[in-house]
Amino acid sequence: MRRSEIHRRTRETDIAVSIDLDGSGACTVDTGIAFLDHMLGALGKHGRLDLEIKAVGDLAVDAHHTMEDIGIVLGSALAEAVGDGRGITRFADAAVPMDEALARVAIDIGGRGYLVFTGTFSPAGPGNIPGDLVEHFFYSLCTNAGITAHVSFYGRNDHHMCEAVFKAFGRALRAAVAIDPASTEIPSTKGTL
Repeated sequence: MRRSEIHRRTRETDIAVSIDLDGSGACTVDTGIAFLDHMLGALGKHGRLDLEIKAVGDLAVDAHHTMEDIGIVLGSALAEAVGDGRGITRFADAAVPMDEALARVAIDIGGRGYLVFTGTFSPAGPGNIPGDLVEHFFYSLCTNAGITAHVSFYGRNDHHMCEAVFKAFGRALRAAVAIDPASTEIPSTKGTL
């Protein structure tokens, strides 16, 4: 049972996330930010995660709190669904091209949250979301999930670059959480992630 449901409410946001690591890629996402809905749907589809996200945030201020808190809750749900990590592959990487854009993501589900994010968006940002918020979303996700991720991308079109990043992250995540048929152990020399 590699599933999790987490609900987090603050004065700024109300976020509910349900995730199934062994899903088919069925996603229902409603964050109030249409472009982010599209990106999270791509992550879930290509990660073959069954994913439900409902978010209400203070979007009249800006998108920062909503994107940050979705990252926090999604990361926490991922950590809970992975559990002690027994039998997972742990390390994985993926490269996804989208026309002129290319994104590469390498991840380690080793219990230590860290993000290296290399690439830049135009000043307008993808989907009218400031580019630094995309990085901050992944930072929030990784630090709460205990995932080290190296994300790099290039291209000319913000939409293509961002979508390639979310798809590559989904594919790398899918491979890293996959059960290794050759092992039932926790994939660490320490005996714990």
